[in-house]
Amino acid sequence: MINSQDIKKGTAIRMDGGIWVCIDFQHRKPGKGNTIMNIKVKNVSDGRVLERRYNIGEKLEDVVIEHRDYQYLYEDPSGRIFMNNETFEQIPIANDLVIGHEFMKEGDTVSVVSDTTDGTILYAEMPVKTVLRVTHSEPGIKGDTGVEIRVPLFINEGDLIQVDTRDGSYLARAKE
Repeated sequence: MINSQDIKKGTAIRMDGGIWVCIDFQHRKPGKGNTIMNIKVKNVSDGRVLERRYNIGEKLEDVVIEHRDYQYLYEDPSGRIFMNNETFEQIPIANDLVIGHEFMKEGDTVSVVSDTTDGTILYAEMPVKTVLRVTHSEPGIKGDTGVEIRVPLFINEGDLIQVDTRDGSYLARAKE
């Protein structure tokens, strides 16, 4: 159990039958009365975001999660296969659990978040920036690496670009 005032960004709690991760928090002291803890949490399974208010001292069920780096190897019918960089164990992870999976290339490293109590994989997350090669470009319209990305006019076929894996937006030109 964890006290409400101990919740910080990245803290995982179990509520409403799911696992939620704190993405923002704020302590508030109204003119009179007890201090209140406002937290914004995101459901790890479906991405819903909620805001909750707790009094200081309320007990919540915390979930101990761990982040481990895994390397993407290949895709097969069971999902994408990743290798633990420490133990070399290979595990499949479904595409819907990988944030930014459409920008993934073989050899990319992702952060896999799992529940330490039962080893359940909650989600895997690509780094915020990745470098992709433009394979087709119609002047001023799009670059394509299997997904469509809007790029500036000066980007040509064969160029390397940085892409934000959260929303698929063009960030900058990349060097070889």
